[in-house]
Amino acid sequence: MKKTLHMAQQHPKDSSRLRVMRMKDLIEKLGISRSSIYEMLNPDSPRYDPTFPRPIKLGARSVGWIEDSVDEWLRTREE
Repeated sequence: MKKTLHMAQQHPKDSSRLRVMRMKDLIEKLGISRSSIYEMLNPDSPRYDPTFPRPIKLGARSVGWIEDSVDEWLRTREE
């Protein structure tokens, strides 16, 4: 069985490599639900957060988040 490595694992010090997180990874990292994430993205929601990273389109029906953007957003929440 062949093992695959995430880009971040292949070159951890290479900042030009970006890791794209799918929804499952984002939920795990933030410890919040899928619906909470979409509420933070929805300008009509009382839980809307304009600073929350926007997803990027990966395909016709798939999106992901750049992990560095999510990490930066988390750092701003520490203050």
